Amino acid sequence: MALKLADYKTDVHNDWCPGCGDFGIVNALQMALAEMGIQRDKAVIFSGIGCSGKTSHYINTYGIHTLHGRVLTFAQGAKLSNPNLTVVAVGGDGDGLGIGAGHFVAAGRRNIDMTYIVFDNGVYGLTKGQASPTLKLGEKTKSLPTPNTNYNVNPIGLAVTSGFTFVARGYSYDVRHLKDLIVKAVNHKGLSFLDVLQPCPTYNDINTRDWYAGVDLAKESMERHSRIYKLEDTGFDPVVHVAEEAEVNEKMAQALIKSLEWGNSIPTGIFYQNEIVSPYSERMIDKIPNYLENPPSAQNISQNGLPTTDISKLLDSLQV
Repeated sequence: MALKLADYKTDVHNDWCPGCGDFGIVNALQMALAEMGIQRDKAVIFSGIGCSGKTSHYINTYGIHTLHGRVLTFAQGAKLSNPNLTVVAVGGDGDGLGIGAGHFVAAGRRNIDMTYIVFDNGVYGLTKGQASPTLKLGEKTKSLPTPNTNYNVNPIGLAVTSGFTFVARGYSYDVRHLKDLIVKAVNHKGLSFLDVLQPCPTYNDINTRDWYAGVDLAKESMERHSRIYKLEDTGFDPVVHVAEEAEVNEKMAQALIKSLEWGNSIPTGIFYQNEIVSPYSERMIDKIPNYLENPPSAQNISQNGLPTTDISKLLDSLQV
C-alpha cells in the first residue's frame, strides 16, 4: 500500500516551544519515511529522554520511549532481534553524548544496520537549559550563571573514531536537505549517525536561527551570508572506495578536519561513508545458523513454559 506523508503523522499534539528545531527534524523524518515508502509496521522509532524524547509519540510507526542515555541499547536489541525492521533511534545531545556516551562508542564498534539521530542544541532544554556536552567552552547562554567551564564533545569526530560507518550533519531549518540526509542514512548498510544542529529559542540565545543565518556577520563584512554550507557543494568526497588502510585513514582524517570547522562557516552533509565494513548482521551469520532467515523475533522461544531455542552451537563457538 502506497503511503503519504500524512500517514506518518499522529494526532498527538506537538508541544515543543515555538521556533524549536525539533519541529523541522520530525518533519524531515516523516518526509523521509514517506519517500522511502517504508510500511509503518516495518519501522520503529526509539527515543531517549529530553525534549527530543517526544519524537516517538509524533511519528505514526511503532515507537518506544526509552531511558536516559540508553536509547541505543534498546534500538540495537530490536534490530538484532528483527533484522527486517527499519530502526531509527533519536535523542538529544545531552542524552546521547553525556550519560549515553559510553553506549555511543560501543555501538560504533558493532556497526549494526540502523540510524541514530542526535538533536544538537547545546543545552538540556527539558531541564531548564544547563550546558550540554556540545556547548563550547566559555560560552554563556542566558540560562547559565557563569560561562561554560567544560570543553565540548565533537559529535562528528567521536562518531568517526568510534566506528560509525556513515557520519553526517544536518540543520533543522533546512528540512529538505535534512530529509535527503536521513534517506541516505537509513539506506546505508551499517551504523549511521546524523548530528542535527538546531536552535533552542528558550534557553540558547547564542546559537539562534539568526546566528546560523549569519545576520550578525553583515555588521563585519557588510554582506550577510549563512554560516551553514553544504559539503557536497564543494566537491568533498566522503566515500571510502577501496578496502585499503591508507584510503580509510585519509577519509577519516578529512572528516575529522572538517568536523573542527565552526564559527563563520559550518559544514553540513556527509562527512564519512564506508560500506566496505561488514554490518554486524553478517558477522552474526557465522555465530547463529540461519540468523537472517530465522531471526529471534520469528522463533517460538518457549512451549509450556520450557525454552525451545537451541543455542548450543552459539555456546560452542564461544569456547576457548
